[in-house]
Amino acid sequence: MIAQWAQGSTRVEFLLVFLGSGIGGMLRHGVGRTALALFGPSFPYGTMAINIVGSFAMGIVAGWFTARGGADQSLRLFLTTGVIGGFTTYSTFSLDYAFLWEGGHALSAILYVSGSLVIGIGALFVGLALSRFL
Repeated sequence: MIAQWAQGSTRVEFLLVFLGSGIGGMLRHGVGRTALALFGPSFPYGTMAINIVGSFAMGIVAGWFTARGGADQSLRLFLTTGVIGGFTTYSTFSLDYAFLWEGGHALSAILYVSGSLVIGIGALFVGLALSRFL
């Protein structure tokens, strides 16, 4: 089953994604700890910032690779699936929302979800636009 799932991928590609996601995960941990130290635990500023910055970075990287059609697949996997995929976090986003909602902070929960989606998608488009100038 795993062989079928991995069909077409090389061991090197898996290693690149593994390494990239480790780097992204360490960056996410650092940003999360820094945001907690600066702003406290009342709102998930770290996760929100991580997902917005990750969306912006994905826009830049995806736009750059799109503009250079024959770009290296290994580098794309390392950066997008690996580093950016390891940096951003939908599961923590969902958990933070649940904590806000169940903690009786409905307005904060709604603003968190709305702001994350609108600003995150906006950041992706800004990154795509910026990549055209790189």
